[in-house]
Amino acid sequence: MKFFGKALLTLLILFLLVLLALYILLQTRWGASWIGRTISNNTSYQLSLSKMEHNFSSPSHLLLDDVTFGRKGQTPTLVAKQVDLGLGLIQFSNPLHFAAIRLDQGSLNISEKSATLPLSAEQLQLTQMAVNSPQFVLPLKAEKVTGAVSPWHPRAGNFIGDDANFQFSAGSLNLAGIDGTNLLVQGKLANNRLILSNVGADVARGSLTGSAERDAEGNWNVSRLQLSSLRFQTTRSLSAFFAPIFALPSLHIDRLDVTGARLQGPNWAASDLNFSLKDLTLHNGDWQSDDGSLSLNASSFVKGGLLLNDPIINMTFSPQGINLTQFSSRWVNGLIRAAGSWSRSDKKLTLNDLAFAGLEYTLPVDWREIWMKPLPSWLESVEISHFSANNNLIIDINPDFPFQMTALEGNGNSLLLAKDRQWGIWGGTLSFNAAEATFNRVDIRHPSIALTANDSQINVTEMSAFAQKGLLEAKAILTQTPQRQLSLRLSGRGVPLDELVNWGWPALPLRGDGNLSLDLSASLAAGEPLSQSASGTLSASQDDKTINQTMSKGVVRAQ
Repeated sequence: MKFFGKALLTLLILFLLVLLALYILLQTRWGASWIGRTISNNTSYQLSLSKMEHNFSSPSHLLLDDVTFGRKGQTPTLVAKQVDLGLGLIQFSNPLHFAAIRLDQGSLNISEKSATLPLSAEQLQLTQMAVNSPQFVLPLKAEKVTGAVSPWHPRAGNFIGDDANFQFSAGSLNLAGIDGTNLLVQGKLANNRLILSNVGADVARGSLTGSAERDAEGNWNVSRLQLSSLRFQTTRSLSAFFAPIFALPSLHIDRLDVTGARLQGPNWAASDLNFSLKDLTLHNGDWQSDDGSLSLNASSFVKGGLLLNDPIINMTFSPQGINLTQFSSRWVNGLIRAAGSWSRSDKKLTLNDLAFAGLEYTLPVDWREIWMKPLPSWLESVEISHFSANNNLIIDINPDFPFQMTALEGNGNSLLLAKDRQWGIWGGTLSFNAAEATFNRVDIRHPSIALTANDSQINVTEMSAFAQKGLLEAKAILTQTPQRQLSLRLSGRGVPLDELVNWGWPALPLRGDGNLSLDLSASLAAGEPLSQSASGTLSASQDDKTINQTMSKGVVRAQ
């Protein structure tokens, strides 16, 4: 019995010596290299480390130095100066699940392929790490990341796991091409729902704070988001800048506040922008709101050739549509003001009041094409209950028929300016007058016009102007059919007899002042030359001389 006892004791001592030797060897560079080779040769993962350390003063911690780990043939998922594995009794049943894992001074490269890791822990801690996740909801790259995930159970396509709380800070980050510093984020993942309970960062020389949530279908709910003092420049157009937002399945904004922002892109900019948006949902290119609102002001806004100075917008949203309580802005050295509503049911914009004052506006070269172009699908008609214009200068530099009107004033009531997505004067009353005007290099004084319109025709009830020492007066009717048949009757007393030359009628053999009488019919159909449809008669008299001419399809012959 003594022999067997001594033999058993000897074997036990030898076993302990072997364990001690292995314990010592594994903590050498050779041991670390052997562990890396063994895992790399027998699994689909690649592992290298320079040293493994264990200290009986901290028996529950295993330290790995200079670790590189990832799938073979891919960018390493983990590179760290040190990895601290927290050990516990669970290692006996699940060797790859740790009480805690701490990654120190390295980088994490997260993708859908690299996220399926064989490790898990009750807590994952990061200290001064770099994180690169190009396939995240928004492409993310962060430096000096410190934080924790608890518990950490990574899944395919989800590095954090399906159910975890997290808290991180980062010295710098780039999120979807936007640089930021001093990031702090707290939240959780639960049942494929991402909850960001608190987010803060310094972005574009300003600050961002907020909270938001994303569900399993990718729909976002922004509880609050505040952006302050942004100074942001981009190479994207305005539509491309907002494209990622409209690409989301759904975005609900409880409250969004922007203060003191300056934004700039190609052909667009906003200076000193302040706005507050409440209760609005964007979904499938449309919006919904039960009781939302938008309040906006800025020192300037630029979009292409449009420059608005000191714009102010206040509106409310409801299931029925939009109520525009206030819009005002300085524009082309003048002022524009409007208030009204847009109805969702009939897609009609109704402006209760529209006013222009002191404008100095040059019409765009293609304003006629813009006038003929159909309106967007969300705008079927436009009606102005009351319109007023005061002391405006309007210029058209089209070389075919330039014109200018100085000190232009006007009034209108119940004006239907768009119907079935087409601009026009489809209803209401309208009148204009100006101090001076020039039409195709013909100067006139105190021109005025008054008209009424309905579905069938536009009736010009009064049109007059002074031409040098004489007076021009006219009346006209324009049908609302596609042919746009025009009937015009014009008379002039004591006017220059060549007054109509630059307006399309050939020169008369008479010179000086006299009387004119013109009856003309023509078609203003889109895309058809006016001259080819013009027919009428002209009578001109001077003292005892009278000339009568007839025009047929734009060709004049004397009678």
